[in-house]
Amino acid sequence: MTRELQTGRKASVSGQTKSVVVFLHGYGADGKDLLGLADPLASHMPDTVFLAPDAPEPCVGNPYGRQWFPIPWLDGSSEAVAAQGLMAAADDLNAFLDTVLEQEGITAAQLAVVGFSQGTMMALQVVPRRAEPIAAIVGFSGRLLRPEALAGEAVSKPPVLLCHGDADDVVPFADMGLAGDALVSAGFEVYAHVMKGTAHGIAPDGLSAALGFLVQNLPK
Repeated sequence: MTRELQTGRKASVSGQTKSVVVFLHGYGADGKDLLGLADPLASHMPDTVFLAPDAPEPCVGNPYGRQWFPIPWLDGSSEAVAAQGLMAAADDLNAFLDTVLEQEGITAAQLAVVGFSQGTMMALQVVPRRAEPIAAIVGFSGRLLRPEALAGEAVSKPPVLLCHGDADDVVPFADMGLAGDALVSAGFEVYAHVMKGTAHGIAPDGLSAALGFLVQNLPK
């Protein structure tokens, strides 16, 4: 049984739905943390619906937030429990994305996923293993989990934009290069944007890069 994800939704400016962007938040946050990004994007993407689900579990490290899966070096969980949590959350996210396609009346080619931190980890874990390629993945300040498994398990290969602050003190900046190398080796089209002087967050220049990438890859 998969867990149903509580979701925030921002309707399109035009009232039409030509595309959907799903935001995946980081460890200890919730969907509202990223849904606010829809405001500066919506005027440039008037036919886009924005969704931001809450991760399925209360966060061990922050009782007011949510987590997709435990993180051993933050909450003291075991590697085995973290791996089980990742797989369970992947099933939850897959079911959620299937529901989005059905309820919003779109195809996979009209869907993009934007992750931050642990949300990026989820996006890069789940989306390449889905049967139908989506329009794009944008990953902020995250890393690719299980990079050695990607080439053998990737079923679809949407274009990927990775954005990372070079002053990130939570997820090392080097993880962007490691993820990019593994994705390229697995046959993905990968772009990167360095947010100079940015710690663990989303800078305006990174959001602008994401906007351009989404507009380029989602249907008009």
